[in-house]
Amino acid sequence: MLFSQLERIKGSVVMLGYVTVGVSDMERACDFYDALLEELGGKQLFGQDRIKFYGTGPGSPMLAICIPYDQNDPAPGNGNMIAIPGGSREGVDKLYQKAMQLGASDEGEPGERLPVFYGAYVRDLDGNKLCFFEMKM
Repeated sequence: MLFSQLERIKGSVVMLGYVTVGVSDMERACDFYDALLEELGGKQLFGQDRIKFYGTGPGSPMLAICIPYDQNDPAPGNGNMIAIPGGSREGVDKLYQKAMQLGASDEGEPGERLPVFYGAYVRDLDGNKLCFFEMKM
């Protein structure tokens, strides 16, 4: 059902619907992601007390933040990362600076990693790793 709805919205198959990361304090996490994703035109689209979904509109991939269902502390995965397109090198730089202003920790300043890849890396307030990138293929 959901797959066919997404297919109709986009006219093609969407590879990712949404990615979820655990947070320890929903209000603090909302403040961080509201301000950060606003830079890309993203906003909270819907949610409940323990989970909020961010995106740019229907049919687009989303990022969800949640208090873990099992009520244990959230734990960022080793090797897990969410990559957020910056749109341009300037956009990557802007997102990196915004995240740092919001209290993120540095995991790699903006720079060229490969001839086709420019990226920057941070950890959000709960230790989840984010990458802001521009890729030219």
